Formats: sequence, structure tokens, C-alpha cells
Amino acid sequence: MFKIIIKTKLTSLIYKRAVAAAFFPFILVKNNKIKNNPRIINHELIHLRQQVELLILPFYILYLIEYLYGLIKYKNGTIAYLSISFEREARRNDDNLNYLKNRKTWAFTRYFNSV
Repeated sequence: MFKIIIKTKLTSLIYKRAVAAAFFPFILVKNNKIKNNPRIINHELIHLRQQVELLILPFYILYLIEYLYGLIKYKNGTIAYLSISFEREARRNDDNLNYLKNRKTWAFTRYFNSV
């Protein structure tokens, strides 16, 4: 299972732009309001599933590679971030709270190179 951690000194570094982040098996959130937002929590749960599928470490390696590729291609950090396949899957499905029940394994691969 997972554990939600509300902002601490240790997690405050990630909150410059993000309101939540998933680092298996934790979901780090900025505050209680975010903790109670089902769409944001679902988004992060999708990331946890992606991490498990890739045995954790390869997820972070691929995430970084895709981000760096996007930076080179688009020369824009925001667009590079938005083009990451893991983010595209999570954003596309974060409002479907039943998504993880029906999600096929490796579903994020459908979002490769589709920007």
C-alpha cells in the first residue's frame, strides 16, 4: 500500500512548483487540502503504479531521460515535463477514479512520442 505524507522540512524541496509527488511507497503532498483532493491523489497513485511496473529505479531513469530529451527537443522545461509519457498518462486519466482498476499493464507506453 502507500502512505500520504504532508509537507515536512524534508519534503519541502519538491514544492517549488508541484503540489504533490509520488516516491514509492509514499505520496508527498503540500497540505491537507491537497491530501483530500481525489484527482491529485489519483494522479500520484497512477505514478506509483508506473513505478511498481518498472521496478522503481528504472521509472526514475526513464523519467529523467524523457525530461532531458524534451528539454533538448523543445528548449522549454514546462513543455519537456508535460511531454513525459508518465505525466501524459497520469494527466489524461487523473479524473477517472476507476482508472487503476481497469488500467492495462505498461499503459504509459501508449504515450511515448505522441507529442
